[in-house]
Amino acid sequence: MSAIQEGGTAPQNPVQVLYCEVCTFPVEYCEFGSRFTKCKEWLKNEHPDLFDKYYSEEALHAKLGTLSLEAQSKLEKDTAKKEAKAEAKADAALKKKMASQVTIKRIERNKRKYVTSVHGLDAFDVDLKKAAKLFAQKFATGASVTKNQQGQEEIVVQGDVSGDIVEMIEDGVGILQNVPKDNVVEIEEKKKKGTGEGVQ
Repeated sequence: MSAIQEGGTAPQNPVQVLYCEVCTFPVEYCEFGSRFTKCKEWLKNEHPDLFDKYYSEEALHAKLGTLSLEAQSKLEKDTAKKEAKAEAKADAALKKKMASQVTIKRIERNKRKYVTSVHGLDAFDVDLKKAAKLFAQKFATGASVTKNQQGQEEIVVQGDVSGDIVEMIEDGVGILQNVPKDNVVEIEEKKKKGTGEGVQ
């Protein structure tokens, strides 16, 4: 017996869905995203046949024919507003990122022992746990993610490696490649005197 006779229905081929590289929605739903204009540009360049199917004059007339002129105008305004809002948000995020600083601090503990703290890498989308692992392997020492006195996460690396970490950022090593070297500040924190000195 054939598969059709046994089951009663012929097997269905899976539906092929094309996803937009700009908004990641299926291309027929780009208008619900916040980057509709860029979505249309991408579709026109990459899949002109589909662009014509959805956005040719005939297709738009067929789609908008059921809408009143007032509704069409409102739809266009809403789309423009959405796009402007999304672009402003992206610009603000970029400005905030570029204003962020990565602080690399060399901290004296005792008897000339040092640790190095690294704060601010997460502002540049660096996974702190992965960065701590990278430093631990690079310097064959301990490195962990902890919270500083302000309650913010930072990486603490055992040893005086501040200069080496600055070099790694300047060279764009691994996951540090997107951290701008101009945003890196290197400082030194000395151990306060008078705490237990002079005790033999």
